[in-house]
This record gives sequence, C-alpha cells and structure tokens, in this order.
Amino acid sequence: MAISGTELHTCPATPAELRTVLADTVADHPKVRIAGAGTAAEWAAPPAPADLVVDTRALRGIVRYNPADMTVAVRAGTPLADLRRELAAQGQRIAFDAPRADAGATIGGLIATADAGPAQQAYGTLRDLVIGMTIVLADGTVARSGGHVIKNVAGYDLAKLFQGSLGTLGVMAEVVLRLHPLPRAGATLRLARTAAEAVAVGRRVMAGALEPAALEWCRNHLLVRFEGGQEGVEDRLSAAARLAGAPGDVLRDEEEAAAWRPVHEVTLGRPGDTVLRIGTLPGRGSRLIEAADALAARCAVETDATSSVGVGAHTVRLHTGDPAARARFLTTLRAEAAALDALVTVRRREGLPDGTDVWGPPPPTVPLMRAVKQQFDPADRFGAGRLAPWL
Repeated sequence: MAISGTELHTCPATPAELRTVLADTVADHPKVRIAGAGTAAEWAAPPAPADLVVDTRALRGIVRYNPADMTVAVRAGTPLADLRRELAAQGQRIAFDAPRADAGATIGGLIATADAGPAQQAYGTLRDLVIGMTIVLADGTVARSGGHVIKNVAGYDLAKLFQGSLGTLGVMAEVVLRLHPLPRAGATLRLARTAAEAVAVGRRVMAGALEPAALEWCRNHLLVRFEGGQEGVEDRLSAAARLAGAPGDVLRDEEEAAAWRPVHEVTLGRPGDTVLRIGTLPGRGSRLIEAADALAARCAVETDATSSVGVGAHTVRLHTGDPAARARFLTTLRAEAAALDALVTVRRREGLPDGTDVWGPPPPTVPLMRAVKQQFDPADRFGAGRLAPWL
C-alpha cells in the first residue's frame, strides 16, 4: 500500500488480496474509489474524495480458458487488448469493439462504464457476453453468479447489475465471458447518406435479414459491415447495395479500417473535447442528430456525431466552444430530447463548467437503482459522486 495525500492506495494482485484489503479497511478507510486503466476518468460525474483507492491493474490475466466450450475466465483488471491477442491464437474473440480497448481499457472498466462499439448491432454489449462474475463487496464478502456454462442462473444477474455501475456497488474480481470464432472474412459497404436517409436504409437492411455485424452513420456516410464466410459476405454486400438503391463503396483491409476511424474519434473524443451520449428508440435518433447540427451554430460550438442506427445509441462530440457555450448546447439539446423520450448524458465532461449536471433528469428507474445500491453497499462505501445526484 502507499499513501497519496489523504488517500491510501492499494493494488491487489489476487481476489484473496482484494478481499483482505476491503475487510481490513472498513473502519479506518470507509470511502473507496475503484481505479483501473483510467481510460474513462473524464466520464460521468467526478468522484468524491476517497479514503482508499483500489487499483485493479494488477488483478489481471486469464484464470481458465476452455476453447472447446467457447468461454474464458479472466481477472477484471485484464486489458481487453491483451485478452484479444491470447484468444486470436486459438481463432477466437470477444465480439466487442469499444474504441477504448485500444487505449488499454480493462474488462472490468468496460463493464463498469457500460461502454460499447458498433458490433453491438449483432452481438450486444458486454452484459450480453458475460456469463459469470465474481465480486467483492464493501466488507470483503465474496459473491458469485453464473459460471462457465452458457445458461440461465438463479439469483442476481451480476453482469447486468454491474453494467454501468461506475464502481458504486463493489469490485469486480473475475469475469467469465462467452466467445465467438474469428470471422473468416469481413468487409464494409460505405454509402453517402444523411442521418435520416441512413435510418431508412438501415431499416431495409435489417428487414432483409442480412444480419450486419455493424450499422453506423458518421459524417454523412452509412457504414454497413458484414462478417462470416467469404461467399456469404459478398452476397450480403450485394444485397445491401440493392436495398440501398446505390452500389456504394466496398471497403476491405486498410481502406475499411480507415473508414471506421472517424467513428472511433467521435466516440472517444480528444483532449479538450466534450462528448455526449444520446439514447433513443432506433428510428428517432436522426431527428436529434439533425437538431444537434442546427443547434451548434446557434450556440457557437462545432460538433460532429456518430449513430448506431440499428440500436438507438448516438454520440455527439463538441470540439470547439467555450464552457458556457457548451453548457447552453447541452441544456437545449436535453430539452429537444425530452420531447422524443430520449436521454442525453455526458460521456466526457472536459470543456464543460464545473458542477455541470452530467446525468440530466432522473429516469423513473432511480428508486430501483437506489434499492440495488442499498442491497449491495448499504454503508455507501463505493463510488461516491460518480452517479450524483441519482445516487
């Protein structure tokens, strides 16, 4: 352990060490902040001062790997990029592509922030890929759910409860994930489309049972990615172009990777950027993207956006404008969103005035969130400030 200012820092390397640290510090260090790779340090509300910082980066590595069962158990501080390399040697992968993975994001951190990438169109988020979890609670109690068999289990589904919990419920120690084979082939169809046109094309592609791996609009282009066997990919690319009413551009290898980089850039933001996340019904996102574009000029900010048109997840990046202008943009966009039953939250808070409400109006699920918090962390030991004022 080490002391930094008034905080005690600890870096447990095993679940047993983690359990001991939490159990032994309940009385003298009641407030705990969980830290990982730091790739989402600017996300959500800033943490309140803590007595103890639990750094999970030493809690890493594969615990059990069953290639034949398509499952892997890893410690929660394992960087996703490291795990990808291990799995690729067996022709397998975690079908999850959040851009933060390339910056060193850990498995636990990606779950805690409810992060996702374009592949959620086909594979869902990590909450859909986690089949087991071991956590350590505030007093050192160890809790587990699920296992290595892909099936329903009784009791709390920890994967779903901890998705987006931002370190407010407990510390993830181990995670069991379901795997998918690496695709034999893949390519992207790029179509020049407005946000509204992209929604219409996306609906036709999904209704055509083409099963795109990703369906993303960014900077006036719709990107439709297909994976699988070579012949199947080619057939679906042709079918999607017919449904779109235009051939578009078929991109592979480096050309394909370059086409997806703007999506990653908008989603992650750069130093000084403010990044907003919008959740809507799938068909309503284009209206808010268009509203954001018009609003930017009125508020003297510059923006760009990306939209997972098939799932209703949208990101707006503000890359110019002073803090007051960005705050006006956020407030006005939230008013527009409320009319569409949409929610606008702050993903990256840089560039906003201190004290900005990053979460917005509380959803009707807040009483349930508080009940879960009371069940898992009745002493309010973990993650103070991160979900304020909801928790």
